[in-house]
Amino acid sequence: MSIIKELPVISEQERSDRVQRVFEEELLRFKAEKEKEMGLILGNKEQWFDPVPRQFFAKDKASTTILFGGLTMAHDYLVEGSLKGLGYNVKHLDCPDTDSLRFGKEFGNRGQCNPTYFTVGNLVKYLHHLRDVEGKSKEEIVRNYLFITSGSCGPCRFGTYVTEYRKALRDAGFDGFRVLLFQQQDGLKQATGEESALKLDSAFFITFLKAVLLGDILNALGYRIRPYEVVPGSTDAALERCKTVLYQAMNERKWLLPALYRCRKELQAVKVNRTRVKPKVSIIGEFWAMTTEGDGNYQLQRFLESEGAEVEVQSLTAWILYLIWEGRYDTIRRMKLRGRDGGRYGLEGKNPVVRLRMLGLADRAIRVMFQTYAKAIGLQDYHLPDMDEIARVSHQHYNNHLRGGEGHMEVGKLILNVVKKKVNMTVSVKPFGCMPSSGVSDGVQSLITELHPEAIFLPIETTGDGAINVYSRIQMMLFKAKQAAQKEFDEALAKKGFTLEQYHQIFSRSQFTRPLKTARHVVSCTAANSVYSISGISNWPPVRRNKQQMQEV
Repeated sequence: MSIIKELPVISEQERSDRVQRVFEEELLRFKAEKEKEMGLILGNKEQWFDPVPRQFFAKDKASTTILFGGLTMAHDYLVEGSLKGLGYNVKHLDCPDTDSLRFGKEFGNRGQCNPTYFTVGNLVKYLHHLRDVEGKSKEEIVRNYLFITSGSCGPCRFGTYVTEYRKALRDAGFDGFRVLLFQQQDGLKQATGEESALKLDSAFFITFLKAVLLGDILNALGYRIRPYEVVPGSTDAALERCKTVLYQAMNERKWLLPALYRCRKELQAVKVNRTRVKPKVSIIGEFWAMTTEGDGNYQLQRFLESEGAEVEVQSLTAWILYLIWEGRYDTIRRMKLRGRDGGRYGLEGKNPVVRLRMLGLADRAIRVMFQTYAKAIGLQDYHLPDMDEIARVSHQHYNNHLRGGEGHMEVGKLILNVVKKKVNMTVSVKPFGCMPSSGVSDGVQSLITELHPEAIFLPIETTGDGAINVYSRIQMMLFKAKQAAQKEFDEALAKKGFTLEQYHQIFSRSQFTRPLKTARHVVSCTAANSVYSISGISNWPPVRRNKQQMQEV
């Protein structure tokens, strides 16, 4: 009896803990036995890590060629010319195609998104060309070439692209090839090192910015003129001549306005007929998918044009303005904190008022530069987006704090497209499994279309091998857009009070036969806007008077 009294009393919780410990120890023992049987004992092996790439030193500048790509062909070509003007050896890669996709899937990780396969595969494809066609050795390629790409953060796998490049290059036989990373959010604060040949200073960014602005302007003109050209291919031919002129001007670091005036004359020679009723279609969505012009989005822009649509593409300048807006928005929010945060983008030791003024000045400067170049070349009535307006209309549906991909911009663009009658149809394109864009297009945008039932909205996903499915879906929705455009045109004729034959006669003599002339915006369809913009319709047909009658009048 005395012995029993001396035994400690164990609570239910203690008993449960002991059982749990015994159970976990048994699991660990079983795991160790199975790992030993399967040969999975790692021993002292270290976890893999991505090594820092070899720098681009100043002494190697003359012998090194910088490879880059991923924007539109106009942007890539003009960026090449601008960087050559700064003394760099530069080569832009061709637009990624299905062969690029094959290389990307062969040497890349499984489960990646579409842009990764295309962009990584495009680089590997070019290096294979250098080795197998031009006869360069692997050592020569690694020594004399490097690739520069942009980086990001957030839920998008875009932030891991640089690691994907290095992994694919290693497996493709080009281990040690340099891939340098340019962070979008860092601006002028890029870590390049004192001896780096890549000087990311104000001169570099201003030169790069000019190429981006000019690329946006040329693209906007092309998509505005090409659907209405009388001679097929005349717009593309004029744009190629314009790109050559601007390339030479930037390569030789000449004043751009004379080159833009020369381009204006080239574009003015294109004959157009804007009496054709075409629906206007806006392409939004994931940045790379809506920007590329090749097989990565099934050549979406050209397909829409071939189906009788006028395409409105998004500008890269808008993305730069969005990054500036992010800086302003975050700074204002941080100013309301009770204390100054000392983080990377914090305000501790900084003057927030000065930061806001600098960001506001940057926004204003970009807009002034854009409009100066646009007016010189003849791009009329083109307005860069108001980022505050986009944030305001989208915030109640998609919080402005959520970042990644296009953020709230995709939601705001669709709302404004419908409310302001900017386009007849909106297509949101994104890679299959794109986390930021899929959540917006397949989730939030469904609510927007319920609130605005007149919206014609189509979200599509790209995988590189689903063109037939995408084309059929676009054709079905485009039929509705064509009906909407025709309705706008018929209503314009009715309001102006004249027949279609009268309209064609008037238009053939009007100023809107000029390729650079635009009609004032009333509705989405360009042909309908041209009806609203022709004055003096009530006096049609004009009364011809002789000299004596004119004097009496």
